Amino acid sequence: MKVFSIIMLIFLIFSSIAVSTMKSKLGSIIVFAVYSLIMAILWEQLEAPDLAITEAAVGAGITTVLLILTLSRIRSIKK
Repeated sequence: MKVFSIIMLIFLIFSSIAVSTMKSKLGSIIVFAVYSLIMAILWEQLEAPDLAITEAAVGAGITTVLLILTLSRIRSIKK
């Protein structure tokens, strides 16, 4: 499992850099959701299932939905 954790940490670093450098707002939100899911996987690897569930629900779920709704509300996303 140590190799898997190292691979997830590398993906986590790349996704955090990608969120910071992307020009597209929607793309940044999607990569942020991926970042949150990777964090949830890492919390599970660290044997903290309560934090993993919270990260998946709040970080990847609710925050992503709220950010997409905000973008559509300010008309940055065309329907």
